[in-house]
Amino acid sequence: MSNEDVRVVDADQLRSADRSLVQVAVGVLVLDDGSFLLTSRPTGKAYAGYWEFPGGKLEANETVEEALRRELHEEIGITIHDCTLWKIERIDYPHALVQLNFCKVTQWTGELQMLESQSFVWQQLPVTVQPVLPGTVPVLQWFAKERGFEGDTHTA
Repeated sequence: MSNEDVRVVDADQLRSADRSLVQVAVGVLVLDDGSFLLTSRPTGKAYAGYWEFPGGKLEANETVEEALRRELHEEIGITIHDCTLWKIERIDYPHALVQLNFCKVTQWTGELQMLESQSFVWQQLPVTVQPVLPGTVPVLQWFAKERGFEGDTHTA
C-alpha cells in the first residue's frame, strides 16, 4: 500500500503501535429524495461526537455485507435488504489504519433506534451538522459529483 492510497488524518498526532489494516463495513443509507443518514460517534470512542455513516469492523471470516447487516442491526436496530459495495477508502487515523468499505443501502425494515446512545440526522448537501468525521468527507464529495452539486459539501 502506497501513501497515495491512504488519506492521513491528524498527521501531527502520534500513531497507535498497531498499524495493521482494519476492515470496516459502512452503510450509506439513502432515501428516495436523496437524503442520507448520519449518526454521531458514541461517547468513549475515538472522535466521539463526530458525525459519520453507521457501520463497524468486520469480525473473523465475515464478508462486508455480513458485517454491515450485523452492525446496522446492533447499532441502529434495522435489517437491511440490499447492500451494494460502492466505494473503498483507506484512512490513517492516529488510533487506527482503516479500510472503509462504503455500501449504499436503499431498502431496510425496522424503525431507527440509536442503540449506542448516539444521535442521528437525515441530511442533504451541504451537510449542516458538525463536526464531520474525516472518513465521511470523501462520501460527501462522491455525492456532490454524482448529483452535480456545486459548492462546499459541508459547513465549516
